[in-house]
Amino acid sequence: MVQNHQTVLAVDMPQTGGSKYLDDDGKNKRTGSVWTASAHIITAVIGSGVLSLAWATAQLGWLAGPVVMLLFSAVTYFTSSLLAACYRSGDPISGKRNYTYMDAVRSNLGGVKVTLCGIVQYLNIFGVAIGYTIASAISMMAIKRSNCFHKSGGKDPCHMNSNPYMIAFGLVQILFSQIPDFDQLWWLSILAAVMSFTYSSAGLALGIAQVVVNGKVKGSLTGISIGAVTETQKIWRTFQALGDIAFAYSYSIILIEIQDTVKSPPSEEKTMKKATLVSVSVTTMFYMLCGCMGYAAFGDLSPGNLLTGFGFYNPYWLLDIANAAIVIHLIGAYQVYCQPLFAFIEKQASIQFPDSEFIAKDIKIPIPGFKPLRLNVFRYKSCL
Repeated sequence: MVQNHQTVLAVDMPQTGGSKYLDDDGKNKRTGSVWTASAHIITAVIGSGVLSLAWATAQLGWLAGPVVMLLFSAVTYFTSSLLAACYRSGDPISGKRNYTYMDAVRSNLGGVKVTLCGIVQYLNIFGVAIGYTIASAISMMAIKRSNCFHKSGGKDPCHMNSNPYMIAFGLVQILFSQIPDFDQLWWLSILAAVMSFTYSSAGLALGIAQVVVNGKVKGSLTGISIGAVTETQKIWRTFQALGDIAFAYSYSIILIEIQDTVKSPPSEEKTMKKATLVSVSVTTMFYMLCGCMGYAAFGDLSPGNLLTGFGFYNPYWLLDIANAAIVIHLIGAYQVYCQPLFAFIEKQASIQFPDSEFIAKDIKIPIPGFKPLRLNVFRYKSCL
Protein backbone atom coordinates (compact mmCIF):
# COMPACT_ATOMS: atom_id res chain seq x y z
CA MET A 1 0.00 0.00 0.00
CA VAL A 2 1.44 3.36 -0.99
CA GLN A 3 1.64 5.63 2.01
CA ASN A 4 -0.12 8.97 1.80
CA HIS A 5 3.03 11.11 2.16
CA GLN A 6 4.68 9.17 -0.69
CA THR A 7 1.76 9.87 -2.97
CA VAL A 8 1.93 13.59 -2.27
CA LEU A 9 5.64 13.68 -3.04
CA ALA A 10 5.10 11.80 -6.29
CA VAL A 11 2.53 14.30 -7.46
CA ASP A 12 4.08 17.56 -6.30
CA MET A 13 7.81 17.15 -6.74
CA PRO A 14 9.39 18.08 -10.08
CA GLN A 15 10.28 15.37 -12.58
CA THR A 16 14.04 15.12 -12.18
CA GLY A 17 16.48 12.71 -13.76
CA GLY A 18 16.06 10.08 -11.05
CA SER A 19 18.82 7.94 -9.54
CA LYS A 20 19.99 4.36 -9.29
CA TYR A 21 17.09 3.37 -7.04
CA LEU A 22 14.51 6.08 -7.76
CA ASP A 23 12.71 7.23 -10.88
CA ASP A 24 12.35 10.89 -11.87
CA ASP A 25 9.21 11.26 -9.72
CA GLY A 26 10.86 10.06 -6.51
CA LYS A 27 9.21 6.63 -6.56
CA ASN A 28 11.06 3.32 -6.49
CA LYS A 29 12.59 2.33 -9.81
CA ARG A 30 10.00 0.76 -12.09
CA THR A 31 10.95 -2.65 -13.46
CA GLY A 32 8.23 -3.46 -16.00
CA SER A 33 9.11 -4.45 -19.56
CA VAL A 34 7.39 -5.14 -22.87
CA TRP A 35 6.74 -8.69 -21.73
CA THR A 36 5.29 -7.93 -18.30
CA ALA A 37 3.08 -5.22 -19.81
CA SER A 38 2.00 -7.66 -22.53
CA ALA A 39 1.14 -10.23 -19.86
CA HIS A 40 -0.99 -7.67 -17.99
CA ILE A 41 -2.82 -6.74 -21.21
CA ILE A 42 -3.39 -10.33 -22.32
CA THR A 43 -4.67 -11.19 -18.83
CA ALA A 44 -7.12 -8.28 -19.01
CA VAL A 45 -8.19 -8.82 -22.63
CA ILE A 46 -8.39 -12.57 -23.19
CA GLY A 47 -11.17 -13.42 -20.80
CA SER A 48 -13.63 -16.28 -20.94
CA GLY A 49 -15.43 -14.12 -23.53
CA VAL A 50 -13.14 -15.69 -26.14
CA LEU A 51 -15.36 -18.76 -25.87
CA SER A 52 -18.37 -16.77 -27.13
CA LEU A 53 -16.66 -15.70 -30.36
CA ALA A 54 -17.82 -18.84 -32.20
CA TRP A 55 -21.40 -17.71 -31.56
CA ALA A 56 -20.54 -14.17 -32.68
CA THR A 57 -18.96 -15.51 -35.88
CA ALA A 58 -22.08 -17.61 -36.49
CA GLN A 59 -24.20 -14.46 -36.51
CA LEU A 60 -21.89 -12.63 -38.93
CA GLY A 61 -20.73 -15.48 -41.16
CA TRP A 62 -17.42 -16.38 -42.76
CA LEU A 63 -17.25 -13.07 -44.59
CA ALA A 64 -17.95 -10.47 -41.91
CA GLY A 65 -16.84 -12.42 -38.80
CA PRO A 66 -13.05 -12.48 -39.38
CA VAL A 67 -13.14 -8.99 -40.95
CA VAL A 68 -14.82 -7.51 -37.87
CA MET A 69 -12.24 -9.13 -35.56
CA LEU A 70 -9.39 -7.69 -37.63
CA LEU A 71 -11.11 -4.29 -37.70
CA PHE A 72 -11.51 -4.14 -33.93
CA SER A 73 -7.91 -5.28 -33.42
CA ALA A 74 -6.71 -2.38 -35.60
CA VAL A 75 -8.97 0.10 -33.79
CA THR A 76 -7.79 -1.21 -30.41
CA TYR A 77 -4.12 -0.83 -31.35
CA PHE A 78 -4.66 2.69 -32.72
CA THR A 79 -6.66 3.98 -29.74
CA SER A 80 -4.31 2.29 -27.25
CA SER A 81 -1.32 3.97 -28.90
CA LEU A 82 -3.05 7.34 -28.56
CA LEU A 83 -3.82 6.66 -24.91
CA ALA A 84 -0.23 5.55 -24.24
CA ALA A 85 0.91 8.99 -25.41
CA CYS A 86 -1.13 10.51 -22.56
CA TYR A 87 0.98 8.89 -19.83
CA ARG A 88 3.23 11.96 -19.65
CA SER A 89 1.95 15.50 -20.01
CA GLY A 90 4.06 17.65 -22.31
CA ASP A 91 7.43 16.10 -23.08
CA PRO A 92 7.19 12.30 -23.67
CA ILE A 93 10.53 11.77 -21.91
CA SER A 94 10.54 14.17 -18.96
CA GLY A 95 6.94 15.42 -18.72
CA LYS A 96 4.82 14.97 -15.59
CA ARG A 97 3.60 11.42 -15.18
CA ASN A 98 -0.10 10.59 -15.10
CA TYR A 99 -0.24 7.56 -12.83
CA THR A 100 -3.83 6.56 -13.54
CA TYR A 101 -6.47 6.82 -16.22
CA MET A 102 -8.14 9.52 -14.14
CA ASP A 103 -4.91 11.51 -13.92
CA ALA A 104 -4.65 11.42 -17.72
CA VAL A 105 -8.25 12.63 -18.04
CA ARG A 106 -7.57 15.40 -15.52
CA SER A 107 -4.45 16.57 -17.39
CA ASN A 108 -6.02 16.54 -20.85
CA LEU A 109 -9.71 17.33 -20.27
CA GLY A 110 -10.25 18.62 -16.73
CA GLY A 111 -13.47 19.98 -15.28
CA VAL A 112 -16.63 17.92 -15.00
CA LYS A 113 -15.27 15.42 -17.53
CA VAL A 114 -12.98 14.05 -14.82
CA THR A 115 -15.94 13.19 -12.62
CA LEU A 116 -17.92 11.69 -15.50
CA CYS A 117 -15.01 9.56 -16.71
CA GLY A 118 -14.31 8.47 -13.14
CA ILE A 119 -17.88 7.29 -12.67
CA VAL A 120 -17.76 5.38 -15.96
CA GLN A 121 -14.38 3.80 -15.19
CA TYR A 122 -15.17 2.62 -11.68
CA LEU A 123 -18.67 1.40 -12.54
CA ASN A 124 -17.13 -0.50 -15.46
CA ILE A 125 -14.55 -2.10 -13.19
CA PHE A 126 -17.21 -2.92 -10.60
CA GLY A 127 -19.38 -4.57 -13.25
CA VAL A 128 -16.46 -6.56 -14.66
CA ALA A 129 -15.58 -7.77 -11.15
CA ILE A 130 -19.13 -9.05 -10.66
CA GLY A 131 -19.03 -10.71 -14.09
CA TYR A 132 -15.72 -12.43 -13.30
CA THR A 133 -17.13 -13.74 -10.01
CA ILE A 134 -20.18 -15.22 -11.74
CA ALA A 135 -18.13 -16.65 -14.63
CA SER A 136 -15.70 -18.33 -12.24
CA ALA A 137 -18.58 -19.88 -10.29
CA ILE A 138 -20.09 -21.20 -13.54
CA SER A 139 -16.78 -22.83 -14.51
CA MET A 140 -16.34 -24.38 -11.06
CA MET A 141 -19.89 -25.75 -11.21
CA ALA A 142 -19.22 -27.09 -14.71
CA ILE A 143 -16.30 -29.13 -13.34
CA LYS A 144 -18.44 -30.47 -10.50
CA ARG A 145 -21.39 -31.23 -12.79
CA SER A 146 -19.16 -32.88 -15.40
CA ASN A 147 -17.74 -35.30 -12.84
CA CYS A 148 -21.19 -35.88 -11.37
CA PHE A 149 -22.65 -36.78 -14.79
CA HIS A 150 -19.67 -38.99 -15.55
CA LYS A 151 -20.08 -40.96 -12.32
CA SER A 152 -23.87 -41.33 -12.58
CA GLY A 153 -23.96 -41.98 -16.31
CA GLY A 154 -26.29 -39.02 -16.76
CA LYS A 155 -28.95 -40.37 -14.36
CA ASP A 156 -28.35 -37.73 -11.68
CA PRO A 157 -29.50 -34.19 -12.66
CA CYS A 158 -26.62 -32.88 -10.52
CA HIS A 159 -28.31 -29.70 -9.32
CA MET A 160 -26.07 -27.40 -7.31
CA ASN A 161 -25.95 -23.98 -5.69
CA SER A 162 -23.56 -21.37 -7.09
CA ASN A 163 -23.24 -19.41 -3.83
CA PRO A 164 -20.46 -21.53 -2.24
CA TYR A 165 -18.36 -21.17 -5.39
CA MET A 166 -18.79 -17.39 -5.53
CA ILE A 167 -17.89 -17.16 -1.84
CA ALA A 168 -14.78 -19.29 -2.42
CA PHE A 169 -13.74 -17.04 -5.31
CA GLY A 170 -14.26 -13.99 -3.09
CA LEU A 171 -12.11 -15.45 -0.31
CA VAL A 172 -9.26 -16.05 -2.76
CA GLN A 173 -9.57 -12.45 -3.97
CA ILE A 174 -9.38 -11.18 -0.40
CA LEU A 175 -6.07 -13.00 -0.04
CA PHE A 176 -4.67 -11.68 -3.33
CA SER A 177 -5.89 -8.16 -2.54
CA GLN A 178 -2.83 -7.91 -0.29
CA ILE A 179 -0.71 -7.48 -3.43
CA PRO A 180 -0.31 -3.69 -3.20
CA ASP A 181 0.03 -2.62 -6.83
CA PHE A 182 0.46 -3.57 -10.50
CA ASP A 183 4.24 -3.70 -10.24
CA GLN A 184 4.05 -6.77 -7.98
CA LEU A 185 1.33 -8.50 -10.00
CA TRP A 186 3.58 -9.52 -12.90
CA TRP A 187 3.84 -13.20 -11.87
CA LEU A 188 0.07 -13.51 -11.42
CA SER A 189 -0.52 -11.88 -14.80
CA ILE A 190 1.89 -14.29 -16.51
CA LEU A 191 0.17 -17.26 -14.84
CA ALA A 192 -3.25 -15.93 -15.85
CA ALA A 193 -2.07 -15.34 -19.43
CA VAL A 194 -0.81 -18.93 -19.63
CA MET A 195 -4.18 -20.14 -18.35
CA SER A 196 -6.01 -18.10 -20.99
CA PHE A 197 -3.93 -19.81 -23.67
CA THR A 198 -4.68 -23.17 -22.02
CA TYR A 199 -8.46 -22.99 -22.19
CA SER A 200 -8.42 -21.25 -25.56
CA SER A 201 -6.21 -24.02 -26.92
CA ALA A 202 -8.52 -26.64 -25.41
CA GLY A 203 -11.52 -25.07 -27.14
CA LEU A 204 -9.54 -24.84 -30.37
CA ALA A 205 -8.43 -28.49 -30.18
CA LEU A 206 -11.97 -29.68 -29.49
CA GLY A 207 -13.23 -27.58 -32.40
CA ILE A 208 -10.70 -29.13 -34.77
CA ALA A 209 -11.64 -32.61 -33.53
CA GLN A 210 -15.34 -31.85 -34.09
CA VAL A 211 -14.64 -30.70 -37.66
CA VAL A 212 -12.81 -33.98 -38.30
CA VAL A 213 -15.76 -35.94 -36.89
CA ASN A 214 -18.22 -33.93 -39.02
CA GLY A 215 -16.10 -34.49 -42.11
CA LYS A 216 -16.83 -30.96 -43.31
CA VAL A 217 -16.58 -27.29 -42.43
CA LYS A 218 -19.94 -25.88 -41.38
CA GLY A 219 -21.20 -22.31 -41.74
CA SER A 220 -22.04 -19.88 -44.50
CA LEU A 221 -20.71 -16.60 -45.86
CA THR A 222 -23.46 -14.49 -44.27
CA GLY A 223 -24.06 -16.37 -41.02
CA ILE A 224 -27.32 -17.66 -39.68
CA SER A 225 -30.00 -17.11 -42.31
CA ILE A 226 -33.37 -15.41 -42.06
CA GLY A 227 -35.83 -18.26 -41.74
CA ALA A 228 -33.91 -19.99 -39.01
CA VAL A 229 -34.41 -16.68 -37.18
CA THR A 230 -36.69 -13.74 -37.90
CA GLU A 231 -35.41 -10.60 -39.61
CA THR A 232 -35.59 -8.71 -36.32
CA GLN A 233 -33.67 -11.46 -34.52
CA LYS A 234 -31.02 -11.43 -37.26
CA ILE A 235 -30.48 -7.68 -36.83
CA TRP A 236 -30.45 -7.93 -33.04
CA ARG A 237 -28.03 -10.86 -33.04
CA THR A 238 -25.73 -9.07 -35.48
CA PHE A 239 -25.45 -6.06 -33.19
CA GLN A 240 -25.01 -8.35 -30.19
CA ALA A 241 -22.17 -10.15 -32.00
CA LEU A 242 -20.49 -6.83 -32.78
CA GLY A 243 -20.79 -5.89 -29.11
CA ASP A 244 -19.31 -9.23 -27.99
CA ILE A 245 -16.29 -8.77 -30.26
CA ALA A 246 -15.81 -5.12 -29.28
CA PHE A 247 -16.01 -5.97 -25.57
CA ALA A 248 -13.49 -8.80 -26.07
CA TYR A 249 -10.84 -6.20 -26.99
CA SER A 250 -11.57 -3.70 -24.21
CA TYR A 251 -8.84 -2.80 -21.72
CA SER A 252 -8.41 0.98 -22.12
CA ILE A 253 -9.56 1.79 -18.58
CA ILE A 254 -6.48 0.10 -17.09
CA LEU A 255 -3.90 0.87 -19.81
CA ILE A 256 -2.37 3.87 -18.02
CA GLU A 257 -2.08 1.90 -14.77
CA ILE A 258 -0.25 -0.86 -16.63
CA GLN A 259 2.01 1.70 -18.31
CA ASP A 260 2.96 3.10 -14.90
CA THR A 261 4.80 -0.17 -14.14
CA VAL A 262 7.12 0.18 -17.16
CA LYS A 263 10.76 1.18 -16.74
CA SER A 264 12.56 3.75 -18.89
CA PRO A 265 14.55 4.29 -21.05
CA PRO A 266 13.26 3.74 -23.66
CA SER A 267 10.27 5.97 -23.06
CA GLU A 268 7.20 4.40 -21.48
CA GLU A 269 5.21 5.32 -24.58
CA LYS A 270 7.49 3.33 -26.90
CA THR A 271 7.48 0.31 -24.60
CA MET A 272 3.71 0.41 -24.22
CA LYS A 273 3.16 0.64 -27.97
CA LYS A 274 5.31 -2.46 -28.45
CA ALA A 275 3.45 -4.27 -25.66
CA THR A 276 0.13 -3.27 -27.22
CA LEU A 277 1.23 -4.55 -30.63
CA VAL A 278 2.40 -7.87 -29.16
CA SER A 279 -0.69 -8.42 -27.01
CA VAL A 280 -3.23 -7.33 -29.64
CA SER A 281 -1.54 -9.54 -32.26
CA VAL A 282 -1.54 -12.58 -29.96
CA THR A 283 -5.10 -11.88 -28.86
CA THR A 284 -6.37 -11.51 -32.42
CA MET A 285 -4.69 -14.76 -33.46
CA PHE A 286 -6.42 -16.68 -30.67
CA TYR A 287 -9.73 -14.94 -31.30
CA MET A 288 -9.61 -15.81 -34.99
CA LEU A 289 -8.66 -19.42 -34.33
CA CYS A 290 -11.23 -20.05 -31.58
CA GLY A 291 -14.04 -18.11 -33.23
CA CYS A 292 -13.56 -19.53 -36.71
CA MET A 293 -12.85 -23.11 -35.64
CA GLY A 294 -15.84 -23.12 -33.30
CA TYR A 295 -18.04 -21.88 -36.14
CA ALA A 296 -16.57 -24.50 -38.48
CA ALA A 297 -17.43 -27.19 -35.92
CA PHE A 298 -21.00 -26.16 -35.03
CA GLY A 299 -22.15 -23.81 -37.79
CA ASP A 300 -25.34 -21.91 -37.02
CA LEU A 301 -25.73 -23.93 -33.81
CA SER A 302 -22.52 -22.54 -32.28
CA PRO A 303 -23.09 -22.17 -28.51
CA GLY A 304 -22.59 -19.03 -26.46
CA ASN A 305 -19.81 -20.87 -24.61
CA LEU A 306 -17.69 -23.01 -26.92
CA LEU A 307 -16.88 -25.54 -24.20
CA THR A 308 -20.56 -26.30 -23.50
CA GLY A 309 -21.01 -27.35 -27.13
CA PHE A 310 -19.13 -30.55 -26.35
CA GLY A 311 -21.44 -31.55 -23.50
CA PHE A 312 -20.12 -33.17 -20.33
CA TYR A 313 -18.54 -36.22 -21.92
CA ASN A 314 -15.60 -37.19 -24.12
CA PRO A 315 -13.13 -35.95 -23.24
CA TYR A 316 -14.60 -34.70 -19.97
CA TRP A 317 -11.15 -34.47 -18.36
CA LEU A 318 -10.03 -31.96 -21.01
CA LEU A 319 -13.13 -29.86 -20.37
CA ASP A 320 -12.35 -29.98 -16.65
CA ILE A 321 -8.81 -28.74 -17.32
CA ALA A 322 -10.17 -25.95 -19.54
CA ASN A 323 -12.69 -24.85 -16.90
CA ALA A 324 -10.04 -24.97 -14.17
CA ALA A 325 -7.81 -22.79 -16.37
CA ILE A 326 -10.70 -20.31 -16.74
CA VAL A 327 -11.04 -20.07 -12.95
CA ILE A 328 -7.30 -19.50 -12.44
CA HIS A 329 -7.27 -16.92 -15.24
CA LEU A 330 -10.22 -15.06 -13.75
CA ILE A 331 -8.48 -14.91 -10.37
CA GLY A 332 -5.60 -13.04 -12.00
CA ALA A 333 -7.82 -10.98 -14.29
CA TYR A 334 -9.92 -9.84 -11.33
CA GLN A 335 -6.82 -8.49 -9.60
CA VAL A 336 -5.50 -6.79 -12.74
CA TYR A 337 -8.83 -5.11 -13.46
CA CYS A 338 -9.58 -4.11 -9.88
CA GLN A 339 -6.20 -2.57 -9.03
CA PRO A 340 -7.32 0.94 -10.13
CA LEU A 341 -10.46 0.62 -7.99
CA PHE A 342 -8.48 -0.62 -4.98
CA ALA A 343 -5.97 2.23 -5.40
CA PHE A 344 -8.78 4.80 -5.64
CA ILE A 345 -10.45 3.54 -2.46
CA GLU A 346 -7.15 3.43 -0.55
CA LYS A 347 -6.16 6.92 -1.73
CA GLN A 348 -9.51 8.46 -0.77
CA ALA A 349 -9.46 6.74 2.61
CA SER A 350 -5.90 7.98 3.25
CA ILE A 351 -6.95 11.54 2.40
CA GLN A 352 -10.05 11.43 4.60
CA PHE A 353 -8.38 9.64 7.52
CA PRO A 354 -4.63 10.43 7.32
CA ASP A 355 -3.92 9.43 10.94
CA SER A 356 -5.87 6.17 10.97
CA GLU A 357 -3.73 3.13 11.80
CA PHE A 358 -6.52 0.90 10.48
CA ILE A 359 -5.91 2.31 7.00
CA ALA A 360 -2.18 2.98 6.99
CA LYS A 361 -0.65 0.36 9.28
CA ASP A 362 0.81 -2.82 7.79
CA ILE A 363 1.12 -5.96 9.90
CA LYS A 364 4.46 -7.67 9.26
CA ILE A 365 4.40 -11.47 9.42
CA PRO A 366 7.93 -12.95 9.40
CA ILE A 367 8.57 -15.76 6.92
CA PRO A 368 11.89 -17.64 7.35
CA GLY A 369 14.12 -17.19 4.30
CA PHE A 370 11.88 -14.52 2.73
CA LYS A 371 10.92 -10.91 3.25
CA PRO A 372 8.21 -10.37 5.88
CA LEU A 373 4.66 -10.66 4.56
CA ARG A 374 2.92 -7.29 4.92
CA LEU A 375 -0.81 -7.56 5.62
CA ASN A 376 -3.20 -4.63 5.77
CA VAL A 377 -6.63 -5.07 7.33
CA PHE A 378 -8.09 -2.22 5.27
CA ARG A 379 -7.28 -4.04 2.03
CA TYR A 380 -9.38 -6.95 3.22
CA LYS A 381 -12.29 -4.59 3.84
CA SER A 382 -11.89 -2.69 0.55
CA CYS A 383 -11.83 -5.97 -1.39
CA LEU A 384 -15.09 -6.96 0.26
